[in-house]
Amino acid sequence: MQTEFLSETDEIVQNSQDYTLFSWSKQKGLNPIAIKRAEGIYLYDYEDKRYLDFSSGLMCVNIGHGNQRVTQAVVEQMQQVSYVTPSCVTKARGELGKKLAEITPGNLTKTLFTVCGATSIENAIKLARLYTGRHKIIARYRAFHGASYGAMTAGGDPRKLAADSQQAPNIIHVEDPYCYRCPWGKEITTCNRECVSHIERVLEFEGPENVAAIIMEGESGTSGCIKYPPDYLQKVRALCDKHGILLIADEVMSGFGRCGEWFGVDVHGVVPDMIATAKGLTAAYLPLGALIVSDKIAAYYDDKPLMLGLTYSAHPVACAAGVEVLKIYEDENLIENCREMGKYIEQTVEGMKDVHPCIGDFRNTGLLGCFELVKNRETKEPMAPFNAKPAEMEIMNKVGAKIKELGMYAFVRWNYVFIAPPLSITKEQVDEGMAIISQALSVADAYVY
Repeated sequence: MQTEFLSETDEIVQNSQDYTLFSWSKQKGLNPIAIKRAEGIYLYDYEDKRYLDFSSGLMCVNIGHGNQRVTQAVVEQMQQVSYVTPSCVTKARGELGKKLAEITPGNLTKTLFTVCGATSIENAIKLARLYTGRHKIIARYRAFHGASYGAMTAGGDPRKLAADSQQAPNIIHVEDPYCYRCPWGKEITTCNRECVSHIERVLEFEGPENVAAIIMEGESGTSGCIKYPPDYLQKVRALCDKHGILLIADEVMSGFGRCGEWFGVDVHGVVPDMIATAKGLTAAYLPLGALIVSDKIAAYYDDKPLMLGLTYSAHPVACAAGVEVLKIYEDENLIENCREMGKYIEQTVEGMKDVHPCIGDFRNTGLLGCFELVKNRETKEPMAPFNAKPAEMEIMNKVGAKIKELGMYAFVRWNYVFIAPPLSITKEQVDEGMAIISQALSVADAYVY
């Protein structure tokens, strides 16, 4: 009997494939990268091949990889206490809550700590219904709010369709302000914001007195970085105020400097009633989410029980990581760097448009952006359709494979190639990354007619 000897990489991959499940994927035929270590904006596999992480993991490692300040903060907390029940308090919990109150817009000063983005969204929906006594939630089709049932239903992402029969009730979806593919066939310079009057009509149909909240991403993420018209969120805020509806901002991806401000809503000068967030709160070094609410909502529960709770709410070790990460944003001027590098990327893309006819549109805010690839700029035929089936992803799979081959980890979905590197990225590293993407776009150029 011949014994099969596996390399270290092969054994790591095989163990993961044999004994773990992979998200959003068929389980056979996967070829994952086995990551040994990470530093700054780079990942390294067990053969020491370097990958430029141009998506900050899942748009979450905002401070870059391997910052040992966070390691030290976590170790020190664990040496003191690793867990207390949410009815107890720790120094890290109070410090993190206080810092969030300082950086959030308006009067959002009280935080319920959760464990991830989805649990932040779930609790935001619950709280909106409890606080208002209403039951309906308005959400956008091209949005992703998480994979738990309530959050999944609130999103319009087609990944939910497999479990669609069990979706949460009383969530109504509206069209998106997708200017590149306007549902009303308008141009942003001459339209009458039909995307807003559409929401107003839906409110009339559903009865605004029944609507507890409208949920909007601070800035669009995995649905294609669909940029809001300049006054869109302000007009949605006005609709909420008119009808006594709460505005929930999903800042899971767009928060903590990703859009060049602390939160995506800051770009639009809008103060929501709640912010649901996670990811950049700890830069994904540990799982932690937060639901941050207004003083008015918080005061309502001064003499009433708040019927929300989680075993790991305000987990001391995660909170300690969050405290240190927020210091790093400020100490290393990461938000300012995000704005500068975002502008630099936008300038770089303008030159790339002349070289690559496959670029139909590029949408970006800070360091949250994506290319939309098309076969024809006039017809805007996409390289892969919305909710593309595997057979329809042939071209984009080739683009993604070329990106990986050239030493980049990037998020490719449908006809989108995303750009969301750590906020610590330098001009030289931007140049390195954009050169790789440019080579990969040449693959798509061959399919332009």
